[in-house]
Amino acid sequence: MNGRVIRGMPDHFFVYPAYLHRGRTRAGGRRVPLSLGVPSEVSVTDIVEAARRLGWQAEIEQDKAYPRTAFEGTGRVRVRKAPGLTKSEALRRLAREIPKITAKSG
Repeated sequence: MNGRVIRGMPDHFFVYPAYLHRGRTRAGGRRVPLSLGVPSEVSVTDIVEAARRLGWQAEIEQDKAYPRTAFEGTGRVRVRKAPGLTKSEALRRLAREIPKITAKSG
């Protein structure tokens, strides 16, 4: 793709807390390897902070919910895409960054 923007493709992706939670299965919504999964339920605030520490623009959409668990109402984070970075790699980087944040606050 050579870093080009494809017409019609969004310039962002969404991150639900379930994508990063170690306690979920792949079928249950986890999108990172188990070894990178965050051991406790992660908040949208933690995801935004991790994204910003990685130099990405991110904002919370609190009124949204992960479709598989819509009753939980966890919200989601809209992250602006970084050139040349896939969503999978972005999720892995977030999963590595979040423990650094939660260790400071805990």
